[in-house]
Amino acid sequence: MNSPFVRTSRRRFLQTALVASALPAWYLEQLRAEEKSTASKSANSKPGIALIGCGGRGQIIAKQASEFGNIVALCDVDSRQSEAAAQKLSGMEQYKDFRKVLERKDVDIILNGTPDHWHTLVNLAALHAGKDIYSEKPLTLTIDEGKMLVKHVKQTKRILQTGSQQKSDARFRLACELVRNGRIGKVLTITAAIGEGPKEGPFTAEAVPSELDWDFWQGPAPKADYTAARCHKTFRWFWEYSGGRLTDWGAHHNDIAQWALGAERSGPITVEGVQLEEMIPDGFTTPSKFRVEYKYANDVLMICTSEGENGVTFIGSEGSIFVSRSQLIASRPEILTEPLPAGATKLYYSDNHMGNFFACVQSRRQPICDAEIGHRSATVCHLGNISMRLGRKLVWNPLKEEFIGDSEANAMCSRPQRRPWDSTHMI
Repeated sequence: MNSPFVRTSRRRFLQTALVASALPAWYLEQLRAEEKSTASKSANSKPGIALIGCGGRGQIIAKQASEFGNIVALCDVDSRQSEAAAQKLSGMEQYKDFRKVLERKDVDIILNGTPDHWHTLVNLAALHAGKDIYSEKPLTLTIDEGKMLVKHVKQTKRILQTGSQQKSDARFRLACELVRNGRIGKVLTITAAIGEGPKEGPFTAEAVPSELDWDFWQGPAPKADYTAARCHKTFRWFWEYSGGRLTDWGAHHNDIAQWALGAERSGPITVEGVQLEEMIPDGFTTPSKFRVEYKYANDVLMICTSEGENGVTFIGSEGSIFVSRSQLIASRPEILTEPLPAGATKLYYSDNHMGNFFACVQSRRQPICDAEIGHRSATVCHLGNISMRLGRKLVWNPLKEEFIGDSEANAMCSRPQRRPWDSTHMI
């Protein structure tokens, strides 16, 4: 799996790269023009917003959303978190059961900041309550959840924005536009370096804090003894609730890789993942170190790895680009500095991810990272985890969204849900 060409090409690229401390002047001019053309008038009244899942990330997106609407409700099964959010966001009514929030007629928008295993149930319930949704990534816990969610978004005609905020970052958009327009020639490989996950443990059972409804927090996941490591900030390192580093940073960088390929509504045709290190017994269960290789129908090899500098590297037949949240680098200056020609492919413009969501709520236009794109980005991550857990290469049909001739792998596209916290009883 570890191709010598990929290693050598990336090393040579980084040694000869041009670092862009700012975006090229021609692109800044294009962004200013796009900003003017997409500007919309503010609505006369601000929509009512409810935050479900009041942890650190939930509080951040609520602060961002408060610029566009009025936060009227907070909900968390741990009252410590909702109280902390209320102090930062100036009060409002607090709940433990999100279904009570969805009954409120003054709530127009749901911000879903819950742990990953709750994303789909909350989103489905919100859709059928007539709410528009800003949902944190990864959009789903499983591939089948994503297929179901996309179907229900279309049925209810609601607006759903996936919180993959790199889509609204000018660096990532420019990198993808350059790749789409052949600036680096034929794309050969893409490397999404996402860093290592933690490796800690073992953990032992603890007393459940009085402020926390632990059974509700676990919801559809298998019942387990409480330990602080399973909850809140570190939940994503357990299979029961998330997919580890791959569905964390991988949901960001794999999303960008597919955008550049024009595969944001499709996916790879093969996947082969390897866990590079055993985890500590009775500790975190998602892989710390790993390497996953994906092959696309156009013969592009995409590698998602825990190794290397965090960011996305595009290697083509005529040059290379590296992009991260702080850098945009090219192997030749003109890759960045030469304007794209008239008629070049331009990607969806958004300079504010939350702002794009609220603009689309008003206009009913699809947002930059709609339900299907969020689902497909999460699917890439789930495919890698399924391959690692089975320990073998898999063949995937992105049109039918199923593994070819592999019932064992297809069974892992969904997970059993614990009653009564399942879609049949909750929605």
